[in-house]
Amino acid sequence: MKGLSTPARRTVWQVKSSGMQWRLEVTERDAGLASRRLGDQATLVLGPAVGDVGSIGRVALYLVDRDLDEIEQHALTQAVVDTVTQAGSWVSTMPTQPTPTTPTTAAMGSPFAEIALRPGVTDPVGDAFAHAAATLGLLPLRARSGTRFVFDVHVARHHVRSVTETLLRNDIVDEVSYDAPIVARFLNAVADDTVEIVAIRSLDDEALASCSKERGLALDPAELIAVRDFFESIDRDPTDAEIETIAQTWSEHCSHKTFRARITWDDGTEVEPLLKQLRRSTDELMRPWVRSAFVDNAGIIAFDDDFDIAVKVETHNHPSAIEPFGGANTGVGGVIRDVLGVAADPIAVTNILCFGPLDVSPDQLPVGVLHPRRIREGVVAGIADYGNKMGLPTVAGAVAHQDGFTANPLVFAGCIGLRPAGLELAGQSPGDRIIVIGGATGRDGIRGATFSSATMDATTGDVAGASVQIGDPIIEKLVADVLAEARGYGLFSAITDCGAGGFSSAIGEIAAEFGADIDLDGAPRKYPGLAPWEVWLSEAQERMVLAVRPGNVAALQSICTAHGVSMADLGGFRDDGQLRVTCAGHTIVDLPGNFLHDGRPQRSLRADHYPPPPTVGERDYDHVIRHASTLLLAILAHSDVRSNEDIVRGFDHEILGATIGRPFLGAADDGPADAAVLAPLSTSSGQGLAIGIGMNCRTGLIHAQRMAEAAVDEAIRNVVAVGADPERIALLDNFSWGDPRRPEMLGRLVDAVAGCCVAAVAHNAPFVCGKDSLNNEYFTANGERRSIPPTLVITALGVVPMAERMIASDAKCIDNLLVLVGEVRPELRGSVLDAVLGIDADGVVPGGDAGAPERYRAIHLAMADGMVQAAHDVSDGGLAVTVAEMAMGGRTGICIDRPDGSAEEIVAALFSESSGRIVLEVTPERADELCARTNAVVIGRVTEEERLVWRIGDRPLIDVSLEQLLHAWRGHVVDARMLTSGASGGSE
Repeated sequence: MKGLSTPARRTVWQVKSSGMQWRLEVTERDAGLASRRLGDQATLVLGPAVGDVGSIGRVALYLVDRDLDEIEQHALTQAVVDTVTQAGSWVSTMPTQPTPTTPTTAAMGSPFAEIALRPGVTDPVGDAFAHAAATLGLLPLRARSGTRFVFDVHVARHHVRSVTETLLRNDIVDEVSYDAPIVARFLNAVADDTVEIVAIRSLDDEALASCSKERGLALDPAELIAVRDFFESIDRDPTDAEIETIAQTWSEHCSHKTFRARITWDDGTEVEPLLKQLRRSTDELMRPWVRSAFVDNAGIIAFDDDFDIAVKVETHNHPSAIEPFGGANTGVGGVIRDVLGVAADPIAVTNILCFGPLDVSPDQLPVGVLHPRRIREGVVAGIADYGNKMGLPTVAGAVAHQDGFTANPLVFAGCIGLRPAGLELAGQSPGDRIIVIGGATGRDGIRGATFSSATMDATTGDVAGASVQIGDPIIEKLVADVLAEARGYGLFSAITDCGAGGFSSAIGEIAAEFGADIDLDGAPRKYPGLAPWEVWLSEAQERMVLAVRPGNVAALQSICTAHGVSMADLGGFRDDGQLRVTCAGHTIVDLPGNFLHDGRPQRSLRADHYPPPPTVGERDYDHVIRHASTLLLAILAHSDVRSNEDIVRGFDHEILGATIGRPFLGAADDGPADAAVLAPLSTSSGQGLAIGIGMNCRTGLIHAQRMAEAAVDEAIRNVVAVGADPERIALLDNFSWGDPRRPEMLGRLVDAVAGCCVAAVAHNAPFVCGKDSLNNEYFTANGERRSIPPTLVITALGVVPMAERMIASDAKCIDNLLVLVGEVRPELRGSVLDAVLGIDADGVVPGGDAGAPERYRAIHLAMADGMVQAAHDVSDGGLAVTVAEMAMGGRTGICIDRPDGSAEEIVAALFSESSGRIVLEVTPERADELCARTNAVVIGRVTEEERLVWRIGDRPLIDVSLEQLLHAWRGHVVDARMLTSGASGGSE
């Protein structure tokens, strides 16, 4: 190996605690249910080893770094404690002082664990406490937040540690103290302003690869050579900031180099670049209402004469794997900023979540992997924290659980925004000022773009701690208010968000054409001691970058000051394309934009045609028929079908008052909805916006193209079912995949993109935005590869002509008829039926349906004529699940009568997941007309008796009560796998 680069310089962090500290301990007056629920989770996960954990109490801690007198304590208690529902007490501590004896800690010697964020990790709660003190006029203080978890007295100390480490604490961001008060530690960083020179010109290819690995650059060999050759051509080595800037700009996350790659099939056939395929399908459709597609931070479509809709869906997978709360939290914050980045006002958010099985034993987890239950709790809390505090409704989503997501959870966060119709910003120009507003810069999120572009292993948590981000939604809400006001006055000419790569990405992209002169000395910092390259690359949250005419800077500053938002002028645009960045008097970046943005060599990849995985087990159709009732209940309880109400109810889906199609609906507001519908209050056209989602991660390994076609059809079918016009539907694609450098994995990605394009053109529905998250793989300590199943999420946005006439899925009226629109095909491979049976039987994967587009148009016209009382799409679980959900939503009975046939035909009629089908409810008087117009067939009727009965002739195939259906759908698991061993069952 020739040559060695200088090791990456690390900032030295000094952490100190004061001699005297005070803590405010806050308890809930009635926390019994929450305490028991947390204990039940611990018992469920660790039960055999620990036994019944009992209740786990929770005490909120505010840790202050100085002495406080009684007046200050009283003022702060009044500010942060709700004395009606909470009790607060102050305790003084010393670093060596034993546990204080207070009512909250004595608890008859109950063991406890205290957890607080590590120094340097963003702590919005602690910051808010310090801000409250400043608002009250108290002397300055610093504060950290924490939590004490108090266990029942019978729980052994070593079991307390097991529960804490498995479910309550994340070592990457948390410190812990057992049976003693945790001491607040505060960051005091010391670092010089030296700019490191990275000697790469002398490195051979092997040394270049070592340099890339050491610094976490995640660059391909050809890219490293291109970087070395460039700096040889200008006769100097790069600075640390320059090499990090190039790695960020060329990362998979930022440059989508796989989707732009030169791909060749294993037979030598060339593949059109994937991104080009998606854009071409949109261009060919030429839909006049598409305002912007694949260009800006978010896709933009026309809504009505006054407003356009902006939409984006992002992934935050790797961050959520190592710090679930912060990863999901900042995923929501980031996608909201994408919408702000096209000058739109956010109005709603969505989320799609994929986790490992919640019942996995902790000793079966790979080293370095958090328990799926810990991940799920953190992710859900992070989403709720950001959306709820931003004042945005969470209106649509999905949840899936599979083994493949154990080490690699997936978090898809979406945002919808509203902006004035036809809004066009003037665009940046030489001489414009480059303004940053919002949060301060810290060490959080450094190298996040390159981290998200690499696979993970058992050491990821150790090396990626700096990639962890914690958001502050209150700051982002203030930023959104500033931008809305500034847009009204025309104060900025261009805008983008600080996401992956921080200033490096945001300023690098907005200055790509003209170049810029940047001085980082003016960038607000969370704490002292950041190295120049860290300030440039930090992905600290809640920051936006604007291009502002010099004459508008003062007016923008006034608005920021009025809203309490930080603003800094970092420099201006040049006219020669050169990006120059200085810090503390040193030039840290001096790069031409054409090399930074166009100098990356095109990636060349090979895709292999892949055989479907081998089947495991055979489908016994007669056995399925004999146990159809039990199997239906098991399918309703499956994680891909169940209500997930325990998750969804934690999100506010009513705020802003525009959500008319809610996640749950029907007689008791707990039935399933096909799609969300918004009727934004600021609009006056009476139109609604429907948001639907399509995903089936069970079939991507088997037939990726059919999976993609089915996902597009499902998303479109969902919005059509609530009344959206099929001629006004736009699509978004989100690919989460394994390593695309593996030819068989890339082959599936190529097929999935082809399926997306075929389906989009067939439905006349353009893609307007997308995002890929690749390299979702995990290597265990012994080298075993664990990859996610190929996962595609399709989001559909459709315009509902009259929002007040949207269609819901719950059954409405006794004696109304149910008709099925669409064909039943025996497409059972990868079905939920097989999942609950524990088999992967042979068969056909659900795909597209050539007749669906015409069918959906006919359904929409029938809805416009008032013929349809209710509508529900057929998807996961098949037709039996669809009618069961309609009955549950309406609190009615349903009787289905189907013709006899072979055992395979009967099972397909029950549980096939073939696309293109919607069940409609219609009055008897209009049933013939509806069937003639939609080519539908009558399959049953709504009944007064609260039972679901499925008959074949005079023979009941399914007979279950409404109570049984609801019990299963609420997640009370029915283990149908025992039926495959011959257990008796039969129709119930």
